[in-house]
Amino acid sequence: MRAFLRNRRVRAVVVVLVLAGAGALLYWRGPDWRIVGEAFKAVRWEWVVAAIGINLASIVSRSIAWKLVIDEAMPAPRPGYRVTFSAFCVGLLANAILPGRIGELARVAVIRRRLPPRRGLWATLVGTVFAHRVFDLVPVVSLILFVLITAKIPAWASTSLLVIVVAGVGLFVFAFASARHHGESRRRLDGMGAVRRLVAMARQGLGVMHRPLPAAAAISFQFLGWFCQLMAVYTAMLAFHIHLSLPAAGLVLLVMNVVTIVPLWPGNIGALQAAIAVPLVSYGVAYADGVAFGFGLQAIEASVGIGIGLIFLAREGLSFAILRGMPGTAEAQERADEREPLEEPEPARAGVPG
Repeated sequence: MRAFLRNRRVRAVVVVLVLAGAGALLYWRGPDWRIVGEAFKAVRWEWVVAAIGINLASIVSRSIAWKLVIDEAMPAPRPGYRVTFSAFCVGLLANAILPGRIGELARVAVIRRRLPPRRGLWATLVGTVFAHRVFDLVPVVSLILFVLITAKIPAWASTSLLVIVVAGVGLFVFAFASARHHGESRRRLDGMGAVRRLVAMARQGLGVMHRPLPAAAAISFQFLGWFCQLMAVYTAMLAFHIHLSLPAAGLVLLVMNVVTIVPLWPGNIGALQAAIAVPLVSYGVAYADGVAFGFGLQAIEASVGIGIGLIFLAREGLSFAILRGMPGTAEAQERADEREPLEEPEPARAGVPG
């Protein structure tokens, strides 16, 4: 049975059937598609261009935050910002077109292939991705509290959001307690077993959490990135003649991120639009107009993430086939890192140019 499920043709058929079922359900049980089409005819394209630019600013800000995390996670040589930005954009592309958050592994792979081999490099870079995501919790919790106080949401949703806040705080505390800066201890790791050594190196990826100033800077850039995303949603609303306040835009941004946590199919197309349209109904926005806005907003984000991702995918000499094989590549690269010598590179090798 396991071999049957691993067959590529079987998985392709399953994906096609799921997408076909979702498409049929969306078509027959969805909004009035004539109204959706009319909404697109009335789009104000100058606001669309503005939203695309703001989304790009968000990507730049969040990639800077990841660079700060990486710099505190490992000794020199470290990747330059151009390499970090390239890896970040490739990761966005993979997350947009492939299921399973493969983009997180993709951005680690891009950076690893640009650095000299060293033991534990893969594990440390994975730790930086986790730390980068943990720093997302600060603006996310702030966004949730902002939405709870200002937006129109049902009581059951308020309870669910409070549970998410508590879970987020718990995860942040766990990450802080697990962090270990690479300079805090000079103890050799040769005597450790493979699993313990990988865990130790992954903890180094969280090392920025024990450095107040770099951590504050990384969180600030994450805040800026999320604020840009909020303004991009607000601007996209104006493009579709939805004149609502920032709390409504915050609610949409929150819903988007909740729906895309686990991508069941590329972009969760259909499910995302329905999830965006439903809460907007309480603001007086027709369901069909909300669905049209959902498609437009996803297209705006995709135009940035996929467009710039394709550019850097070509720059890195990678292909879609390589992106799809990232989970298997991760295991191979992890084993290769374990065969490298443990000595740290010389400090004189300050960095790897972008």
